[in-house]
Amino acid sequence: MSNYIIRPINDNEYGILERFLYEAIFIPQGTEPPPSEIIEKPELQIYTENFGRKDDYCLVAETDNKIVGAVWVRIMDDYGHIDNNTPSLAISLYKDFRGHGIGTALLKNMLLLLKSENYEKVSLSVQKENYACRMYLKAGFEVVSENDEEYIMIRNLQK
Repeated sequence: MSNYIIRPINDNEYGILERFLYEAIFIPQGTEPPPSEIIEKPELQIYTENFGRKDDYCLVAETDNKIVGAVWVRIMDDYGHIDNNTPSLAISLYKDFRGHGIGTALLKNMLLLLKSENYEKVSLSVQKENYACRMYLKAGFEVVSENDEEYIMIRNLQK
C-alpha cells in the first residue's frame, strides 16, 4: 500500500485520537477485545485528554482522504514514562492498514520530528507478545526494563 500520505494532525482532528487509542490496545490472539469505554479510564485518558499542549505532537497517515493511522507523543506519566523530559509514544493503525509499512513510516517520521525539536530520547511501553516489538527494535529502540507482560523501550534521538 503506497497510496498514503503522512502529515501533521490538524487541531480539529484531535478527537480521532480516542479511536486510535482504542486501536492501540494490544489484544492477544483468541482474547475478547475490551469494551470501547475502557479508554475512559484515567490511566488511558492521559494519552489524549487536552491534546495539543506544549510537547504534544501527532502525525497521521491518510489515504483516500481518510485518516487510517496515527502516531503521537506527549510527556506524561504513563506506562512507558522515563522522566519529565522524555515524550512517550503511542502508535496505532486501523486493522486493515497494518502490515503495509504505514506504521514504520509514521514511526520514522515522528522520530525525525522529535529529533528536529531537540528531544534527546523517546520512550514507549509494549506488550511482549505484540508483533510491533520487532518494528521498534528495528527502528533503534532498546529495552530498558521489563515486567512479566511488557517492555519499556527508549530510542536515543541524538545518535
